[in-house]
Parts: sequence; structure tokens; C-alpha cells
Amino acid sequence: MLSPSPKNPVELKITHLNKVQNQRQEHLVEATQGKAALKSFKKQLTKKTKQSLKQKLKSNAKKGNKTSQVFVLDFDGDMKATAVKHLRDEISTLISTANKGDEVVLRLESSGGLVYSYGLAAAQLARLKDAGLKLTVCVDKVAASGGYMMACVADRILAAPFAVIGSIGVVSQLPNFHKWLKNHDVDYELFTAGDYKRTVTMFGENDDSDRAKYQEELEQTHLLFKDFVNRYRGMLDLDKVATGEHWYGEDALHLNLIDAIQTSDSYLLELMADHDVYALQSRQKPTLAEKLGLSQAAETGIELAINKLPELMRKVEITQRLFK
Repeated sequence: MLSPSPKNPVELKITHLNKVQNQRQEHLVEATQGKAALKSFKKQLTKKTKQSLKQKLKSNAKKGNKTSQVFVLDFDGDMKATAVKHLRDEISTLISTANKGDEVVLRLESSGGLVYSYGLAAAQLARLKDAGLKLTVCVDKVAASGGYMMACVADRILAAPFAVIGSIGVVSQLPNFHKWLKNHDVDYELFTAGDYKRTVTMFGENDDSDRAKYQEELEQTHLLFKDFVNRYRGMLDLDKVATGEHWYGEDALHLNLIDAIQTSDSYLLELMADHDVYALQSRQKPTLAEKLGLSQAAETGIELAINKLPELMRKVEITQRLFK
């Protein structure tokens, strides 16, 4: 969100992954080969970095472009796609700062959730492409249902060999307590205006017309899902893949659900050979109480008090009996 609450400020952490990788390499060389080898390694690394930079500048000068950069985002999705709260801020920052032709790599993990939540998340990714940025989605574990809705927006989708991909379908389920309420002589009344303001309910008696209308709504949602996927991945055979099934990486590749088998780690290492790669991570800025651990301490105190409440009540009851 462009206007976060002043009570809950968001901070953005930026990590230069090239530097992190170099530091790890240096640490390993020193630990396994000694300081003399480390000194030699640093010289080679500096020389290689200068050559790589010169080559990039020369290549981009011919094309009339600026040196392209790579930005890495992470999305760990839950049922409500709550991670979109930070994703939208990160994307807004990139759109207003990055150059056309820069690449954004999204490390995505989600098994889906609410339609409107993941619809918003997918729309945020579409903003990157509208701004002229290249988008690559990497799936190491799972991108299914709403997760795949997000992934399909990308220019390229990379997945690990056993990543779960697909599930272009819609599901809805709910319990019905009508018989239980009836057996306990409990009436349930529902008032609506509009024939279809409510169809199936958890507490009322559902009839065939209610179920038919609800199924019609699910089918309409599925149609919108398929149209969205087709807009970004027109090469898919939707009759074959939009069945609600999911596939592992290799099979997903044969069905054109993804573009290549590769882990995010492997891909980022490739990019670091020729590009500066930066990871962006936004988070809610901790309050002073959270920094000092007071918030957690207060929660622990409340929890202990709740746990001891039955024992205290029992002691009070015993005391009352003694004084009667």
C-alpha cells in the first residue's frame, strides 16, 4: 500500500546477493585453503568482476541500454494471500525506480486460497510487465490454484523437478447443521433481499435450486480463471490442464505449464555471473516494545494467567465454602 498506517510503518531491506555470495566464497576458501589462497582468490575475483562489468557496459552501449539489474522478491502464500500486503509495496518501489528491461525474479510458494485475494496478487505482478520489466517466477515447492494464477503472469516459469504445478480449478465446501438444529428444536431464520443474495447456507435447509445456483457460480469463477490463464499462456491446452489436477515439474513442462526445470538457486547463480542481483524484503517495522521483548513477555504473562485461572477459581470456591 502506498499510504501505510503511521502506527504500523513498513521498512524495506535490500541485500546485494552478489556481495553475499562473494563473502561466502571467501570464507570457504580461507577455511579450507588458508589465507594465502584467500589473497589469490580475492585478486581473481576482483579481476573477474572488472572484466564482467566492462563486458556488460560494452554490450549495453551497443544496444543503447543501461546496465540491466535483477531484483528478487519472495511470496509465501497462505489462504488469504496476506503476503500481498508487502508484495504491492515492493512492486510499487520497483516500478518507480527500476529501468525498462530490468528483470524481477519472484520466488513463489503457494497452494492457493481465496479467489479475490489471489486475483489481487496476480494483478500486482501484471503491473511489473505493464511497466516494461521482465518477470520470471521460480517455483521450488508448489504453485497451485491461486499460486498458479500468479505464476502464469510471468514471461518465464521455472520449477524444481518435483514442484507441484497447476490445479486450474475451483473448490468450495461447507458443513450444514440444519438437521442438528432441527433435532434440537432450534429454528434458523435468514432474511434476504434479492433472489440470489444467499444460495447454500451452513444453518438453513438447502434445496436443489440452491445447490444448482451455487454450482453455476463456481463454474463461472472457473471460466474466469481459465480466461485469465489463457491470456498469459495461450500455448496451453486448457481442456487438458484446466481440470483441477496438479502435476510435478517434469510433467508440467510437457504440458507447457512451465518453461524449464530449474531451481531458483541455480537460476540466481547464473544471473549473478553477469548481473547485479538485489533481494528486496519488506516487513512491518517492530515497535520499541517488540524490540525489547516486552510484547512477547506480556503475551506470555497473559497466557500464564489464563492457564492458572481454573486453579484460582477453585481456590476461591474452597475459601467461600470455608467462610460459609
